[in-house]
Amino acid sequence: MNRSEAREIAMRLCFEISSRACDAREVLDTFFDGAYYASLATEDKLYEGMPQPNHREYIEELVLGIGEHSAELDGYVAKYAKGWKFGRISRTAVAVLKTAMYEIMYMPQIPNGAAINEAVEIAKKYDEPETVSFINGVLGTFVREELPQ
Repeated sequence: MNRSEAREIAMRLCFEISSRACDAREVLDTFFDGAYYASLATEDKLYEGMPQPNHREYIEELVLGIGEHSAELDGYVAKYAKGWKFGRISRTAVAVLKTAMYEIMYMPQIPNGAAINEAVEIAKKYDEPETVSFINGVLGTFVREELPQ
């Protein structure tokens, strides 16, 4: 497993949490249960191997942090999704945006450009090209306006 795959797993978990309105810690505990995780491998190649400790820590930091700062991140998504009502944005796109925004704001060891590029690559797997462009634009504007150089 690499960092990109760990990021995608974190995004999927954030999507699940927002879809079911459940507790982040509970979702993580269930997800990392050996038998449950092994059952996922039959459904998706992404889950072929249990994350190594460093990737598990990264996934947990992202998921718990996004859970803790969910309202703040939702506010940023709404603010920078100019011309879009929050409810019109797909839950997948919101999960991708929140994952990247959290990395940008709270994980200084991850370069902003890497967070944006990874978000775009993940979005390409799940959304239409227009949504991918939307995500890229929102994140670019977010960085320029929230983190002036």
